[in-house]
Amino acid sequence: MNVNPYKSLKSGSDIRGTACDGVPGENIELTDKAVFDLTVGFCRWLSRNADVQNGKIAVGHDSRISAERIKNQVISAIAEFGFKIYDCGYASTPAMFMTTVDLDCVASVQITASHHPFNKNGLKFFTREGGLNGSDIEKIIDYAVEPVEVKGTTPDVDAVDYMEIYSKRLRDMICEGVNADEYDKPLNGFKIVVDAGNGVGGFYATQVLEPLGADITGSQFLDKDGMFPNHIPNPENKDAMKAICSATVENKADLGIIFDTDVDRAGCVDEKGKEINRNRLVALAAIIALENNKGGTVVTDSVTSTGLTDFINNTLGGVHYRYKRGYRNVINEQLRLQSEGINCPLAIETSGHAAFRDNYYLDDGAYLITQIVIKMAQMSKDGRKLDSLIAELKDPAEEKELRFKINTEDFKAYGNYVIDKLNEYALSEPGMRIANDNREGIRIYFDSEDKQGWLLLRLSVHDPIMPLNIESDIKGGVKNIAESFYGFIRNMDKLNIASLEDFLS
Repeated sequence: MNVNPYKSLKSGSDIRGTACDGVPGENIELTDKAVFDLTVGFCRWLSRNADVQNGKIAVGHDSRISAERIKNQVISAIAEFGFKIYDCGYASTPAMFMTTVDLDCVASVQITASHHPFNKNGLKFFTREGGLNGSDIEKIIDYAVEPVEVKGTTPDVDAVDYMEIYSKRLRDMICEGVNADEYDKPLNGFKIVVDAGNGVGGFYATQVLEPLGADITGSQFLDKDGMFPNHIPNPENKDAMKAICSATVENKADLGIIFDTDVDRAGCVDEKGKEINRNRLVALAAIIALENNKGGTVVTDSVTSTGLTDFINNTLGGVHYRYKRGYRNVINEQLRLQSEGINCPLAIETSGHAAFRDNYYLDDGAYLITQIVIKMAQMSKDGRKLDSLIAELKDPAEEKELRFKINTEDFKAYGNYVIDKLNEYALSEPGMRIANDNREGIRIYFDSEDKQGWLLLRLSVHDPIMPLNIESDIKGGVKNIAESFYGFIRNMDKLNIASLEDFLS
């Protein structure tokens, strides 16, 4: 039986793999042939799922050092199907979707591996309906191994500076939001620093903020460098957040902004150097989304805090709806709820993926930040600061994440077995209360005097791992909850719980 050599390159709703030398022991997976075949697979999938006669496909990439080589193979493969090609060069992932709106493309391909190391790369596909799902990627990989007669068609390619078009769209948003024209320089008087981590996000400082009058002095790592020499371009990375917090305080900025490599995620920092990230970012985005959608539903991933639920439900008058981890999961659930007539203006992951209904349900870090910049400018007229908006959000006193490796081949079945057993255990233990909104894994609340908080045990979407998240409203509560949990989990012999034992020792 022939095994499809590209199956291992599926990463959720993307294709990712090693694309260049640099890490000992890693073989190159995204070879020229692999990239060509997979792009052929996409074109076959596209032709069988949409009316694409005489269509145009846009191609872009982030700052990775393997981008040009991969782009050449992508363009060659697309040419075999007779599509007109727009070479957008250096571009953000959300911008590549927007080519289907502004340039009337039937599809687009972004070459990126998000925040992963320099030697990785990947392919992300869009149609006019948005990003693809994991099931679509499976079909593309199947189509990639079908025989193809390569004619060597000369590509019909036009170079397009789409990032300028996209940047103007964002500038226009800001001007409309603060009721001003671009020549009025509506951000004059604001100091905003941007950390692009040597990825694509530098455009936001120089092509969006600065033309509107913002002082971007102190912005850092705006130049593209696919080796990412300064820090991992990831708003969830502690070193990355420390870098933008320091830059914001040192430059006495009103706002600090940080993007991941391809700008589909973002985080920010207030003028005091305090992170607006994870639960705080979700809260701020929810304020913006619910402003004209009173009672609307905000979909988040499963690891969000109890304080966030209270803030969305009681302070904002919305509905907090926890769902599965994975940005496509929260967006797809948003789409499902909306199709059922539920007002759902926002889906957002704690990682920084935020999809507004008003923006084509697209997870776009620059769009999220633009909304935040508008809100900052609006509030400044009354002498208020951004942090005052989320002052009522209760942060946990402590939090901890541990990850347990599953040591068995059928890891999904075993992971589900562990969750079922934990459910039985919690029902029989005093002081434990199972959440009524479990849509991924199991969340258990602890209400006793020394264990005020919760834990969430779930199964990783793709890997043989069970992440454990614990939050507590009191100091020492996380360790007390972990000790109670250890009484159960120590009996699960196919889990490596060394990290928990180390934490408790």
